[in-house]
Amino acid sequence: MPVEAQLLVAMDRIVGALGIFDRPLVADNLMRSAQRRTGLRDFGVSSFQEPLELLLQEYDRSAELSLFGRISARWDVLRYLTNLLLLKEAERQQPLILCESIERPLFIIGMPRSGTSFMHYLLAQDATLHVPRCWEAIYPTAGRGAVRRAPGARARAVDRRLSQFARLAPEILGMHPLRADSPQECTEIMGHVFRSLRFDTTHDVPAYHRWLHGARHLPAYEFHKRFLKHLQHRRGPGRWVLKSPDHVFALDSIRKVFPDAGFVFMHRDPLRVLPSVARLTEVLRQPFSRRVDRLAIGRQVSNSWIKGAAILREASAQPSPSGVPILHIHFRKFIQDPLATVVQLYRHFDWPISEERIARLRTSVAGRRNGGYARHEYRLKDYGIDRRAAQLAFREYLEYFGVQAEPES
Repeated sequence: MPVEAQLLVAMDRIVGALGIFDRPLVADNLMRSAQRRTGLRDFGVSSFQEPLELLLQEYDRSAELSLFGRISARWDVLRYLTNLLLLKEAERQQPLILCESIERPLFIIGMPRSGTSFMHYLLAQDATLHVPRCWEAIYPTAGRGAVRRAPGARARAVDRRLSQFARLAPEILGMHPLRADSPQECTEIMGHVFRSLRFDTTHDVPAYHRWLHGARHLPAYEFHKRFLKHLQHRRGPGRWVLKSPDHVFALDSIRKVFPDAGFVFMHRDPLRVLPSVARLTEVLRQPFSRRVDRLAIGRQVSNSWIKGAAILREASAQPSPSGVPILHIHFRKFIQDPLATVVQLYRHFDWPISEERIARLRTSVAGRRNGGYARHEYRLKDYGIDRRAAQLAFREYLEYFGVQAEPES
């Protein structure tokens, strides 16, 4: 365990014994704090209040927050609430923001740990395409008053926070490398209205998880589109490339909000996906929680992606509302020849691709061996996942998409 993590554990034991920081986080108090911090009143939406209250209840009831986890949770929620106030104020001052048109975005979806982040990174090298950057998903506005910061300062602040987290969880650098200017998943954007599986990944919040999977996703994607309009208003027109495996659980809402969207489905052997996702979830949760239950993580990951695999099959059998068929990409072929796969994507969606862009892609591929990830071997049994049961659960998915089983480690 890193020295920084050992110190936090020691401090957590002390404050836990003394009962310090045991008071629960309260939505109304945090909302008022954000209003005082900004001098603003209007959050722009109200649909965030129910999930926020449930999330905070679960933080207190189920997540077993450590000292670092409790401080981080308060910072995180305050940041989101502050951003909501600032985004609404920006719209009041610049009404043309909401006149921006988000046309024909591309959504990269599919099995997690299947190359979605690498694909997002490669497409981000094309200057004609837009991706949300990590720093602007965290700090989308310059702020106001004492908290006003230029883009460069916001990016540096995000890099500092990412470096701090990496010192507590160094394994994350090889599993999901991230910098301030990296393309960011949409779960960070939808976190602003507290309808995002990012909270479910970093914390054990089962009641929130159940609520989210049974809730209407439309408010999250309506906000998502509004958020993109803010980014586009500063950047200028361009096609958005958006990524999150978790989008699979909200395809109907995506198609309502973005009826002209294109889709890429990434596929990989689920028996390699499940232990990798489980380990990533474990690594992400450890700094925030006093206890991490591997078996509970295994059950959650398995149940979620058994459902996800069924949704991928159902969606693929239906005609695309945009008229452009879904592009299916297999992990093994992508990793074997990333450049050819990206060129295939351009041609599938009839995007212009010049020799100059191909050369730039070739350079990017060469600089990210194995997609920029370290090689890891994780075992299903470490998370209580039965291999034979998983093979049966995913058999239809493997057969339907012709996904090749990967060698057992």
